[in-house]
Amino acid sequence: MGELRDKVCVITGGAGSIGCETARLFLEEGGRVVLVDLREADLQRAAHSLGAADLVCVAADVSRAEDTQRYLDQAVAAFGKIDVLFSNAGNAGVIAPIAEYPDDVFDSVYAVHVKGAYHACKHGLPRMNDGGSIIITSSVAAFRGDEGVYAYITAKHAQIGLMRCVAKEAAHRRIRVNTLHPGPVDNAFQAGIENSLGTIVGRDATQLFNELIPLGRHATPREIARSALYLASSQSSFTTGSTLRVDGGMSV
Repeated sequence: MGELRDKVCVITGGAGSIGCETARLFLEEGGRVVLVDLREADLQRAAHSLGAADLVCVAADVSRAEDTQRYLDQAVAAFGKIDVLFSNAGNAGVIAPIAEYPDDVFDSVYAVHVKGAYHACKHGLPRMNDGGSIIITSSVAAFRGDEGVYAYITAKHAQIGLMRCVAKEAAHRRIRVNTLHPGPVDNAFQAGIENSLGTIVGRDATQLFNELIPLGRHATPREIARSALYLASSQSSFTTGSTLRVDGGMSV
């Protein structure tokens, strides 16, 4: 207990299962948490489930620079300078042949994943304490190339490049920057992907993914949260510029 005592932690995508479970764990470890998500109603549901005093919710579009500055300023106003910045917001896109891939979907996915992380780093670093941690949620998809998954896989590869650049720049302030790479997780986000994929491939996509994972199952949100805690805390004090795979061996 106490790995993040009095640390100010900002989590985007905070109303989703990984964001909410990470917030729960960070609060258990003594952190003060700012949850950011697109819709106020989703944030209120997450806040109700967490039931914590050291919690602030901010509705924001992470792909917009002005919204990013606003949620970061509200975090600083509430708790002080930031120690942990967890860029975790994401959207799934669609699966389609490249000649038919919708440009607006590609732009939306890239904006949330890549520009969202870019804005978080750009505007977050000046508001962070030295010795802090930036974590960007990427995916096992960052190590794969799969037909039809053009927006999501491209964005997840791009996040690694962003992370490596920022890790170099932030190192002189002892701020660590890493990407976190979940495989399939037992949550609503993954279920939506699998429902779409199952229609395309004509079989149960959840079973298909489990066959591709050496450990033979999906992760729980808590397992991903524990890996985020490792990167957020002093346990990873000499870890920066890394890609932490939490995928049950799927990328091996």
